[in-house]
Amino acid sequence: MRKPVVDNMFYEGSFEELNNQIESCFLDKKGPGELPSKRNNKLTGIIAPHAGYSFSGPCQAWAYKSIGEAKFPKRYVIIGINHSGIGANYSLSLEDFETPFGRVKNDIAFGKELINKCKFLKNNETAHKNEHSIEVQLPFLQYVSKDKLKDLKIVPILISEFDYEKSKKLGWAIAEIDDDTIVIISSDFTHYGKNYGYLPFLDNVKKKMYEMDSKAIQLIINLNPRDFLTHIEKTKATICGVGPIITGLESFKALDSEKGILLMYYTSGDLTNYDNAVGYASIIFK
Repeated sequence: MRKPVVDNMFYEGSFEELNNQIESCFLDKKGPGELPSKRNNKLTGIIAPHAGYSFSGPCQAWAYKSIGEAKFPKRYVIIGINHSGIGANYSLSLEDFETPFGRVKNDIAFGKELINKCKFLKNNETAHKNEHSIEVQLPFLQYVSKDKLKDLKIVPILISEFDYEKSKKLGWAIAEIDDDTIVIISSDFTHYGKNYGYLPFLDNVKKKMYEMDSKAIQLIINLNPRDFLTHIEKTKATICGVGPIITGLESFKALDSEKGILLMYYTSGDLTNYDNAVGYASIIFK
């Protein structure tokens, strides 16, 4: 079982404190303002941030409110970015994951079928061992799945260096194996400042960050993965989850998703300052 590595850093480490923290994210002024209600909506997937909950948690809560109000699927395929680059470029875990809320079961059969369909996808636990981009999605997923915890299953995939055609094949394979699946893409948006080595502008930083991410988000919600990649290559935008986003968008197309919906966007600069700032977006696909 893959043990948590960023508890007490990105999120609270005890059951009760974590529960309170997530609830406060939902009720925060930047959050949706209420907890999830009845499950009756159609949902094919989401994009949610993966920073510390004190920064991106209220944004994350918007997407997870939609998950909590959607029909419960057989599994959630969670696609994150492999920040370290350790392991295969496309690394799948076949282990259960643990958080302060308890164990999350792995849909091993689905994962093995994905590996069979996509030979470039490797079972590589080393890649997952210290990576936070999937881990920080799990407490939110468990919180909104309180009524279904015994049936909750995940398929965790990390991507480092990506290839467009491989990402497309993986995205379509996810849909082809079983469409009773919700895809979770874990990604932050523009990383601005000296700490990130990205200073494309020095004045009106907030306005220009919003504009830069808005252009990328528009291509994402219109399900245009190739144009999105062209935009990234042209602007050198520091969106960390480009590979996961492209893979997920191809999957949403295969799952007959019509269009994405942006629920919330803000940056860490709105909470602190714009010397160094990261964009957060919560997007859903139906």
